[in-house]
Amino acid sequence: MVQNRERVKPYTTKDGSTIWELLHPLKHPVMDVSVAEAYVESGNETRLHVHHESQEIYYVLDGEGIMWLGNRRIDVRTGDAILIPQGTPHKIKAGEGGVRILCICAPPYMHEDTGLMDL
Repeated sequence: MVQNRERVKPYTTKDGSTIWELLHPLKHPVMDVSVAEAYVESGNETRLHVHHESQEIYYVLDGEGIMWLGNRRIDVRTGDAILIPQGTPHKIKAGEGGVRILCICAPPYMHEDTGLMDL
C-alpha cells in the first residue's frame, strides 16, 4: 500500500496542529501504529497536552522550534527524533518558517487519548 500526502485531507487536532493522517488502523491496513505529518506555522505553538495511552515519536522533517517535554525545554531542528513517553506533557513552538514533523503513535493516535493541559 502507498499513501501519498497530496491525497490526504488535513485537519486540526486538539492540540492545534494541522495534520495529514497518512496511515491509521481505522482507515488503512496497518496495525498498532499511526503515522501523520504535522505542521505548525511560524511563531505558533501547539497546546500543552498529554497522551495517556500512546507513546509518540516526533521526527522533525523541516524547520526548527522549541519543544517542551515534561519539565525540559529543548531546541529541535531538522533531523531530530524526539521520544515522548506516554503520560508526558508536551508541546512545540515553531521557529521562523514553521516546522514540519512526522508523528508516529503507538497505540495509534485517538482524539480521546489527548488531554489538554494548562501551564
